[in-house]
Amino acid sequence: MTDNYEHTLAHVNTHSSPSALKITDIRIATVGRWPMIKVYTNQGLVGYGEVRDGASKTYALMLKGRLLGENPCNVDRIFRRIKQFGYHARQGGGVSGLEVALWDLAGKAYGVPVYQMLGGKFRDRIRCYCDTDVQGKDTGQAMGEALKKRMERGFTFLKMDVGIGMLRDVPGALTAPLGHLEAFWHTPRHAPAGASVEEQRQVRNRRYDLDNIPHQFTGIRVTEKGLDQMEQYVADVRSVIGYDVPLASDHFGHIGIEDCCKIAQRLDKYNLAWYEDMVPWQLTEQYARLAQSCHTPICTGEDIYLKEGFVPLLTSGGVTVVHPDVLTCGGIYELKKIGDLAQEHAAVMAIHMAETPIACMAAAHAAAATENFVALEVHSVDLPWWDDLVIGPHKPIVDQGYVTVSDAPGLGIEALNDEVIAAHISSDDPELWAPTDAWNDEYAHDRLWS
Repeated sequence: MTDNYEHTLAHVNTHSSPSALKITDIRIATVGRWPMIKVYTNQGLVGYGEVRDGASKTYALMLKGRLLGENPCNVDRIFRRIKQFGYHARQGGGVSGLEVALWDLAGKAYGVPVYQMLGGKFRDRIRCYCDTDVQGKDTGQAMGEALKKRMERGFTFLKMDVGIGMLRDVPGALTAPLGHLEAFWHTPRHAPAGASVEEQRQVRNRRYDLDNIPHQFTGIRVTEKGLDQMEQYVADVRSVIGYDVPLASDHFGHIGIEDCCKIAQRLDKYNLAWYEDMVPWQLTEQYARLAQSCHTPICTGEDIYLKEGFVPLLTSGGVTVVHPDVLTCGGIYELKKIGDLAQEHAAVMAIHMAETPIACMAAAHAAAATENFVALEVHSVDLPWWDDLVIGPHKPIVDQGYVTVSDAPGLGIEALNDEVIAAHISSDDPELWAPTDAWNDEYAHDRLWS
């Protein structure tokens, strides 16, 4: 009898013993701006996560001592322990990326895809839109042609950039304090090669100061000439792609609400899918004012951590398209909660995604399980090695404008491709999956009350 039982087990995928699963290690490798996470366990299962693009891997590593020895299947319990260490924008990347890895491990332990653990799926394929750049001189005609090529590749939802950046070389298009625009556009983000540590610090601090001036304090105004230029640009785009396909617009630049309202009214006639991030997301009253000034849907959310940040925007009527990022908002489960919250306010959910296939697959599972989802952003369809960072998902991952939701356990990623990762690893963090033992015993009195 015992022999038959052992023989049967040898030919059955038992996945793991979920109740005895424990986290034993966390390692990170940074590809370009993307810190990719491996969470190891005592049963050989490895979960994959990711810190949001441009964020510090420290946001994840500081949590390692709080996760070691924990059962990753207790996703919500662990998330409630660590969520206090996240914040808006890229500061939510550590908590969010580890939450993604926990869901991956839970799915692998129980042998089910993540979407099933979220309640099942509303769709098998996830519609994508890809942000589109223009090579050479950026004109409305050129952008239209670039978007038309996206349509030829199967994309049924489009997005473009249209903002004050296109007016930088147009005399009389913008009004601003003398020297401000030149400083903003020409101050580098990194010091030149060979610069001293102090010179590097000075450049970073100067860039930080410029980047963190809130829209309403920049003093930048758009003139009637500038408005004419922007309107003509969008008219030219529509003349190429037509009106049958949805066309969304990305960030407009750091300008005040008055100019945003003028732009919104000018572009209403071109039937855009949404205006995105026109003002900082915290300014609820300004979003309500913007929404009341025009007849195009208003969108924001990629920098908001946790669902609570979306409540004022939705209850005020300031947004009708929420746009969270799975690696900012708190992870997969929080993304699902945000979509359901938006649905209660008759709003739809689009998903921001500018990271590796790990974040793409995480967002795809949440999108599959959320009824009011409309489209998932992808930023790397022109990057030839992007698909090859992971092993397991259907390739190409974005195929004819859609991501197919995997039925494999967890995220559907079997392994990371170390050879491809090593070929594109960040020069600032060149060691592949370096030991992180220094973070094993990080501890603090984390309680939020006396």
